[in-house]
Amino acid sequence: MILINLLPHREAARKRQKDQFFTQLGLSALLGGVVCGAVFTWYQGQIASQQDRNAFLQAEITRLDAEIKDIASLQKEIASLRARQTAVEDLQGDRNTPVHLLDELVTQLPDGVYLKSMKHENQSVLLTGVAQSQERVSDLLRNLANNSQWLVRPELIEIVSSSVALAAQQRRVFNFSIRASLKRPSAEAGTAPAGAPAAPGKV
Repeated sequence: MILINLLPHREAARKRQKDQFFTQLGLSALLGGVVCGAVFTWYQGQIASQQDRNAFLQAEITRLDAEIKDIASLQKEIASLRARQTAVEDLQGDRNTPVHLLDELVTQLPDGVYLKSMKHENQSVLLTGVAQSQERVSDLLRNLANNSQWLVRPELIEIVSSSVALAAQQRRVFNFSIRASLKRPSAEAGTAPAGAPAAPGKV
């Protein structure tokens, strides 16, 4: 006996394929949603972690800025204290400068040279005086340039010949002006610069 299936088997097969397709599509969509959710959650965690690190760095930067301001203030105070210390040391060093200058000039003045005035301005000394000859002025310049421990770089500003009455006769003399630079004394008050010879007094 021959059996013939008269049911619409092609439509049933298409329906089964369609049902399988939609089922697979739903499973794919569900899997895609799960994957997207996992990726989104991971990125959110990374963003939150980075935000926490940024907040920590910002707090540290703020703290360091405050410390830098404190350091800058301390540096200004240190610079001010050093300036005051330098000023005090300069005053202390210059306290005995006139005494040393007078002693130095007595030592370095050659015979026949007489000083009329000495003017001290900052680190410069202006000497004016009278000499018996131009050679005596040259000797004074040489002594100040080579032997003096307190005066350096002497410079002859001017020398003028004149006459003075001495013992009922006219004698020719030379008025001169010399400018020299003053060495800063050593840190120990009242001491000559290093290497200064102990020169004998000269009247």
